Amino acid sequence: MNEADLLELTREAIIVLIQVAGPMMVISLVVGLVISLFQALTQIQEQTLTFVPKIVVMFVSLLVLLPFMLSTLISFMERIVDRIVSIG
Repeated sequence: MNEADLLELTREAIIVLIQVAGPMMVISLVVGLVISLFQALTQIQEQTLTFVPKIVVMFVSLLVLLPFMLSTLISFMERIVDRIVSIG
């Protein structure tokens, strides 16, 4: 394995990381923005109001996105194993 292969593997790992974590981060950002807007409009400054809906939405989105995340990680791992087999 030379430097070009290592850089390609690192690039693929970063892309997989963005694909797996990106949707959850975007959902969390949108929910946080909606809750902040709601708090600003109603002037309710309750601390638990920000955490409980985020936790519920993140759990539901994790259940919905889990098959996509799992298939992305499985395909990445298969590519890594193929490279290991081709080296050895």
